[in-house]
Order: sequence, then structure tokens, then C-alpha cells
Amino acid sequence: MSRFQVEEHIAKVLHHLGLEQAHFAARLDMDWTRLVANHAELVASLTLVCPGNMDPEVLRRLGPRLLVFNDDQQSGQRVTQAMASLPDATLVTLPNYSGLPWSDVAADRPDEIGAAMLDFVARMGAGRGGERTVTLPEGDGDIDGVTYHIRGSGPPLVLLPLQLAPSQWAPLLPMLSERFCTVTLSGAEVGFVAMLEARGRSGYLRVVRSVLEEVPIHPGDRLLEVGCGSGVLTRWLAHHTGKANPVVAMDINAYLLGEAELLATKEGLGDVIEFREGDAQALPFPDDSFHATMAFTVLEEGDAETMLAELVRVTRPGGSVAVIVRAVDRPWLMGLELRDELRTKVEAASGSGSMAQGGCADASLYRRMREAGLTDRKVFPQLAAHDGPIGYYYLDRLEGSLSVEEKAEWQTATEQAEADETLFVAHPFHCAVGRKPG
Repeated sequence: MSRFQVEEHIAKVLHHLGLEQAHFAARLDMDWTRLVANHAELVASLTLVCPGNMDPEVLRRLGPRLLVFNDDQQSGQRVTQAMASLPDATLVTLPNYSGLPWSDVAADRPDEIGAAMLDFVARMGAGRGGERTVTLPEGDGDIDGVTYHIRGSGPPLVLLPLQLAPSQWAPLLPMLSERFCTVTLSGAEVGFVAMLEARGRSGYLRVVRSVLEEVPIHPGDRLLEVGCGSGVLTRWLAHHTGKANPVVAMDINAYLLGEAELLATKEGLGDVIEFREGDAQALPFPDDSFHATMAFTVLEEGDAETMLAELVRVTRPGGSVAVIVRAVDRPWLMGLELRDELRTKVEAASGSGSMAQGGCADASLYRRMREAGLTDRKVFPQLAAHDGPIGYYYLDRLEGSLSVEEKAEWQTATEQAEADETLFVAHPFHCAVGRKPG
């Protein structure tokens, strides 16, 4: 099982651009942790904007070259604890703010973040090589699956995606590009999109395929995927149906939709997939618009009853509705040899995923399908076994719930499973398909 190799992609981009070192700004730990651990020589400084997770052992090697923005709410407590062991780092607290994963922090607090970054990056460049002014051709390029956008001149500043997409840096770009040569990275190998893409190519795709085997799809049938994210499943569906079906891919997040559309265009699917912004609780389509509708891990994020009713409403009579939800009522399976007490703790943590009020992430999906009026229902729980980068992503998240002593046992078990080539994590899902009467 291999981990995300984002640090190698970043290193190739810098080499391609002729940069020996750059300042970096990021949010997701999956983007910067291994970069700092394996390629610290590339990092003139690192700015983290409301990070969800921080590894002090990795960050300690940066010393004063670390700037962290944090909120003053409960959502920032983990960062506050980590910063206590990083006395040389600079901390900027955003008052009266919650830096939640879906918070658009650059748009919400552009002046505070921009001013602090300008001052910090300028100071950190002095005497470290990061102050070297570079002038690169402005515009876009692509190397090793990573797209870069260059703007401005000055010391190089690499902007990794802000949680969902690099376009979230837009409110700060005019300010930053006046002083720095900004290199914004995007694509399927960095940020949250990389996680979604890896999941869509893992055992999760096998779950989706088995669900869609129960959905009759004929050439020309119009299809809808609600909550498409990066579009990884939408693109697979377009290829799977031989590009014979118009597909509408909808998501509530404009940032992710922008990334999804770019990836679809790269695969030559721009004339097959239509991307639409919209809310699953109020679908922007007339009644009876689609032959088949699907929502994969979406009913957890809002009022499930309303979303399911909307899926039924826009499906044509006789058409199919396919739904997958996470199964927080079932433990994950892991290829790790753990003592019973620790395994019980990890299994409890695996079933504690977030869910919106009124959301559905359990076996109540099957009852809800019946109550929504769907007939010819087929219901089946499944496991998605992840043995690639997404497997490590989930294992790392589970490890975050452990104590220092428990982490040592966890890491020993992980190393043994890696040596035995038996390492995996299996994520449970509830799946259902039904037909709209008529």
C-alpha cells in the first residue's frame, strides 16, 4: 500500500520551474507534512491557514520559519495544543472566527491574513535564499499531473490548495502577487481533490459499480449525480457508459465544481458532462428530468428526507434512484494486529464520523427508501477495502484519536502489516437502489 506522494509532485514542479527553494502556504496536512519531512531543503518558510491537523515533531525542524493562523473557537483547540510545543513559530489568532473545514477563511479574513503573510514571508526570506527575486512567464502550465498558475514576480511563494481548491486563494492573490512570484498548484494530485480522486479509484469504486449494476441505463438516458465533488465518479460513469449518456454533475461547492470541470475537460468529457451548482435539498431541475439519479455519500450532509424526496421528484416515472451512505453504525475493518482494548477504541472512533442534523449515515437508509415511495428496492451493505493512498489517509485519521503510548503500538502494528503485505482498511457503506413508480 502506497501513501500520497504529493511531495514528489511538488518537488518536480519546482525543478521544472528552476526553483531551488520557495515559501509555501497551505492548509491540509496531507499536502505539507511529507514535504517538510522529506524535502525540508525546498521550504524557505511555511504558512498554515487554520490547519485541522499538525504534527509538531515534523514542524519543529522549521523553527521560526513557521507561521500558523488559528481561530479562537473550539475548532482550533488541536492547533493550540500543538503550538504549545513549537515556541519558535509565529501564531496569529483570528478573533471571533471558526476555522472549520468548510470555512472560506481567505475570503472571510483577507486583510488580516494577507498583511501577516506579507510581513512574515518577507522576513523569512532574508538570508535564506528565499528572498531571491524570480520572474517567470505568467500563466498556466502542467507537470506530472499538477497544474500551476504563475502570477507576479519576486521571491517565490507556492500556494497549495486551501482545503477544497486553490481558487480559494483568489481574495489574497492581488495582494500577494504584488510582492511575490505566486505559484498556485491544483489538479488531481494535491489538496482535498487528491483525496477524492484517490477514493474514487479505490475500493469505493467497486462499491459504486455494484450499485450501478442494479440501475438500468440505456444509451441516451439522462443521468444526474448529486454531490459530485471532484467529479471522479462522474468521469468514470461517462466512460463506463461509452459517452452515450448526457450526465449532469451537481455540487453545492463552486470551488470543487471548478476543479471537477477542469479535470473532465482534460479527459475530453466536456461535451458529455454538464456541471451545475446546486443544493441537494432543493435541486434546480424540473420534475421528471432524469432517467436515473444518484447520490453517493451526500445524504449525511443535510436533511436526508428532503434530499431523498428531491431525488425522487426529478426522476422520471419508472426511473431509478441510487444512494450510498457511510455506515457509522458498523465498525471499520483493519489489517492490523491490535490488542482487543485498542481495537475496540479504534473501532469506536471509526464510527464517529460527522453528520448533519437530519442526515443519514446508517441502516435507516433502507426504511427511508421505502418511505420515499420507491419500489423494487434492492438494499445491501458493503465494504470498500482501501489498499492505496486513501487507505493511509483513513488510517492516519484513526491514529489521531490515540494517546502517545497507543500510537507507538499502532505504528508497530502498521509496520508489521506493511512487511507482511496485509495492510488495509475497509470502510462500511449502506447502499440502496429503488424505482420510481409509474
